[in-house]
Amino acid sequence: MEQRDLTAPEELPRWRQIVDFPLVAMSIAIGIFALLMIGGMAIDYVVPGATRAERAPLLALIAIPFWLLVYKRTIALLGERPRDELRISGLPKYLGLGFAGGFLLSGAVVGLAALADVYSIVRFAGFNNHPLGFLAIALITAFREELLFRGILFRWIEEFSGSWAALLVTSALFGLAHIFNPGATWFSSFAIATEAGLLLGGAYMLTRNLWLPIGVHLAWNFTQGTIFGVPVSGGRAQGIVEARLSGPELLSGAAFGLEASVISLVVCTAAGVSFVWLAVRRGELVQPSWVRRRISA
Repeated sequence: MEQRDLTAPEELPRWRQIVDFPLVAMSIAIGIFALLMIGGMAIDYVVPGATRAERAPLLALIAIPFWLLVYKRTIALLGERPRDELRISGLPKYLGLGFAGGFLLSGAVVGLAALADVYSIVRFAGFNNHPLGFLAIALITAFREELLFRGILFRWIEEFSGSWAALLVTSALFGLAHIFNPGATWFSSFAIATEAGLLLGGAYMLTRNLWLPIGVHLAWNFTQGTIFGVPVSGGRAQGIVEARLSGPELLSGAAFGLEASVISLVVCTAAGVSFVWLAVRRGELVQPSWVRRRISA
């Protein structure tokens, strides 16, 4: 089994070594990310539209290119090994593959929930709930969360502590970030950490490209909430169908949605484990920095 090569770069001035140290670079990147989010809120404030869904398409057209530009000029250049993980050349391929994969996973989970008699369609609600707006909301959410959790936290935790630590820590933080959502429980956060942490972290490890996990994340949120009418991480669904979740909470996920169900936990975790396994087979596993130093000494 090959290991991803992260050998030490040439000697640099002391100040640059401090700035490039993984945890320092990560802290700087988090600060830049926070400023980007503040900028996004300012843009949202001036974008016209009575509701969030009405504002979202224009907001996405303005904010995402702005975030992308700042990322390429700052975050991508930080650290000992600068790298652009949002390359425009990979956008069509990886975003498309991610969206297709996320759509299939979402459909499989809903289909199994229907077979288990915990998901049912009440009525066709039509297209009056601004589906394009909710697609834009899903894109904004997927972009900013993947930039933070995989593009910043995973990247530099991995560089310092290795792939396994990065996968564990970012998965746990991702689950914890959803604990205050409507309908959340400790089990829902555990489920998010396990299924989504492995799935999105594994997609990133496999490709070293953020567009794939963004595509998976986007498709899941959009299809669950807007197409299948299921709450997304506790958020109220406004889909083209009105659906009902019933039966045992372990199967339905209750008010939090199918993400908190055993069905989703099994299906998405299996997909995530497959991504991680493929990444390891391809030599994308990174050893902790102290192990790499000992090997290169």
